[in-house]
Amino acid sequence: MGATVDWLRTTTPGLLVLCGLAIAVLLFAIIKIKLEPFIALLLTGLGLALVAGLPVSKIVGTAIKSGDSLLETGFGGILGHIAVIIGLGTVLGAILERSGGADVLTGKLLGIFGERGAPVAMGLLGLIFGIPVFFDIGIFVLAPLIYVAAKRGGRSLVLYAMPMLAGLSMTHAFLPPHPGPVALGGLLGVSLGWLIIMGFVCGIPGFIAAGIVWGTYIGKRVQVEVPAEFLVRPEAEPAGKGEGPGTATDPEAVRTETRPPAVGLIGGIIAIPLVLILGATFGTQWLDKDSRLLQVLTFLGTPAVALLIAVLVAFYLLGVRRGSSVQELSTLTAESLKPVGMLLLVVGAGAFFGKVISATGIGTALADTMSAAGLPVIVLAYIISCGLRIAQGSATVAIVTTGGIVAPLVTGHGYSQMAIALIAMAIAAGSIILSHVNDGGFWIISKYFNLTVKQTLQTWTVLETVLSVVSFAVAAVLFAIVG
Repeated sequence: MGATVDWLRTTTPGLLVLCGLAIAVLLFAIIKIKLEPFIALLLTGLGLALVAGLPVSKIVGTAIKSGDSLLETGFGGILGHIAVIIGLGTVLGAILERSGGADVLTGKLLGIFGERGAPVAMGLLGLIFGIPVFFDIGIFVLAPLIYVAAKRGGRSLVLYAMPMLAGLSMTHAFLPPHPGPVALGGLLGVSLGWLIIMGFVCGIPGFIAAGIVWGTYIGKRVQVEVPAEFLVRPEAEPAGKGEGPGTATDPEAVRTETRPPAVGLIGGIIAIPLVLILGATFGTQWLDKDSRLLQVLTFLGTPAVALLIAVLVAFYLLGVRRGSSVQELSTLTAESLKPVGMLLLVVGAGAFFGKVISATGIGTALADTMSAAGLPVIVLAYIISCGLRIAQGSATVAIVTTGGIVAPLVTGHGYSQMAIALIAMAIAAGSIILSHVNDGGFWIISKYFNLTVKQTLQTWTVLETVLSVVSFAVAAVLFAIVG
């Protein structure tokens, strides 16, 4: 028995077996026992650390000192990076949602593309509105607009819904301030500016292939009518379903004018954090490190500052100036942040699991094995993320678990920020592949768009897989050039 334990702890094959067993236990706990992912990740991480022979003082600290333990550095390190960003992003999405911004964007896009181009307009609607708004909330807000467009066009609901869903899914998987990309920024040590750039570069081709090409093809072959009862805005699902935090706010929490906001205003507010973050990223490339302008750009382009500026602008222009009181805006803020807690705990537990992977030497063993097999790190990252997504359904769990496993293979190995961002895109792409019955988003889409299980598999599941494969292919080609 002792010899077996020593083999597991000290040899490359043994460490790989240990890693495989830990992932199997994690999946069993989530899928079969139905434990919350936060609890499952925490228990698995602690169990792996103990079996691997790490000292208790290193795992949890001591009664006198615990600040440098894996438990605290794992949770604290990642949450210090993402908590403010996700919180502010959630609030920004809530105020844009309640302002009627989606209706404004819909009208503008339909006016540009016309009736025949309505599916493309719906895709761009999902892409634009999906940047500040989480995936499931985007469905709740945009679904009634899709119903109206489909009713007017007289064609299958699928033809209008798939492009919109592709836009929402692409932004959710690849772009900050969504939880997955933000968590990967902290886990892999890559700036959000590079994640934004590579998110668009890798995600847009996937969006076109999945939303426009596949959406048009399957929309002509799967005929689904708009149910009469769904022409009224559906009730929002309880928070916790789907892939992002919900926004269970009172529809009257922010009182606005009857006149809708200008489309330029909505677009401008969405663009504020993206422009500021990208300004800081490009500034570090083009300006002298002692430049005063670079200091200004760095401050304003810090993700938390950039999002705070956008939130304050939205509060004033979409709230106060349109008749909302500060108290009403505070109520909206508080309500929108309620569902974020469990998401942050899942990300924190995933980061702790990753710290254990690194401390046990499993990361080094993976790197050695990968090197011997000639397998690029970006391919390994995609395969692991795909496997976790297909097995347990949650994109967030797939991302944070894969990020923790891959982080030791990335940090300190001389990869450029662009190359690391591409590895992050591979993980993100793997996390959305083959959505099926173990994914909460699968059932939300089935319900909201009047699809049977078979039709949801034919449409949404294939869409997610096309988005995943095409986006990964772009990331892999670019990585081969720059990595």
